[in-house]
Amino acid sequence: MDDFPKRWIVERAFVWLENFRRLTIDYECHADTAEAMVQIAFCKIMLDKIIV
Repeated sequence: MDDFPKRWIVERAFVWLENFRRLTIDYECHADTAEAMVQIAFCKIMLDKIIV
């Protein structure tokens, strides 16, 4: 993983987040709620990668 540029890793993470419809449109009124949704999305992404 060290041979990938850091920018590419960040861009890949944003692509993963685009798969979550709730995150593509800003439905949340509070920044705390939006941040929690991003954390939940990443938890699901990582769990899917561990389980497979």
